[in-house]
Amino acid sequence: MSSNVDEIKRDDPVSVLYRHNPEWADVIPIEQDDGLASVVSIAYSEKFKDVFDYFRAIMKSQEVSERAFKLTSDAVATCPANYTVWQYRRKLLKDLKKNLFNELEMIGNFIIEEPKNYQVWYHRRVLVEWLQDATQELSFTAEVLQDDPKNFHAWQHRQWCLNIFSLWDNKDHSELGFVTERIKEDVRNNSAWNQRYYVINNTTGFSDEVLDNEISYTWYWITKAPSNESSWNYLRGILNGRRKAYLHPNLKSDCLYLVSQDLTSSHLFAFLFDLFEEELDDLNDDVENNYKLELLAKAGELCNRLSDEIDPIRRKYWKYMKRRLTSKFGQNEYLNS
Repeated sequence: MSSNVDEIKRDDPVSVLYRHNPEWADVIPIEQDDGLASVVSIAYSEKFKDVFDYFRAIMKSQEVSERAFKLTSDAVATCPANYTVWQYRRKLLKDLKKNLFNELEMIGNFIIEEPKNYQVWYHRRVLVEWLQDATQELSFTAEVLQDDPKNFHAWQHRQWCLNIFSLWDNKDHSELGFVTERIKEDVRNNSAWNQRYYVINNTTGFSDEVLDNEISYTWYWITKAPSNESSWNYLRGILNGRRKAYLHPNLKSDCLYLVSQDLTSSHLFAFLFDLFEEELDDLNDDVENNYKLELLAKAGELCNRLSDEIDPIRRKYWKYMKRRLTSKFGQNEYLNS
């Protein structure tokens, strides 16, 4: 890290308390006011009280100075989730005309230590917005995701940069390729599946061709891990409002094949149940009655197996779903078998 970067060190306590520092002799610290009858007083450390007593003082006077900027460094190092400190630091960054690239480097190091702190990610977003430069953001978030592949803040920041700066696909980067690799590394990474949906929805869209490709892609991973909820949720998501599952030429037969292999994935059975119910809803009076009764019997059997064997934690739900079939289609004798 370059020598002129204002580095915040959380493990390096203030060597001299502000109230003992001659540079701050002109400032009257303001103690926290917890009221006359505090029910539970927080046992703040001496360092914490000292830093924030002086921070409240400069906030009140709206001081703009290098010493105030240094105080914000100590304050966020002491309590990195304090929004007010970060907000005042941003005011000082502008008023003091600080080097924003240095600040970007500092906050990058801070995020590596505090990757699940909303305030540090928001601070970085503001800096990128001020700079109008997101050239480091994809590689930076990729570094964070390498250590924590499901970090919500990293994915959210990445999505914001992709959208605002149109970084979806260029000669140096393909976001769809990036997310494909993340799924390959961990097929159960729900964040990566969510990102895949976000990318396609904001670029090519789900045309018939894209949808067919995505169904095939998702089914490949379902066969690798049939009990993985992430891929099943993605399949439901891409079909929702676009195509009914039973109308796909292979989905029903592929699901039935997995069932025939004695797989007991609750997600498989639930998906197949919804497929059957969706088809039953669309059947008209011209359809042969035996086919309708066959579908009803299969849907009822799925409910039985889900409630009794595969998904007993939701037994009452599956019992209810079976009763609903009876109410909708009025073939009680076939559903009670």
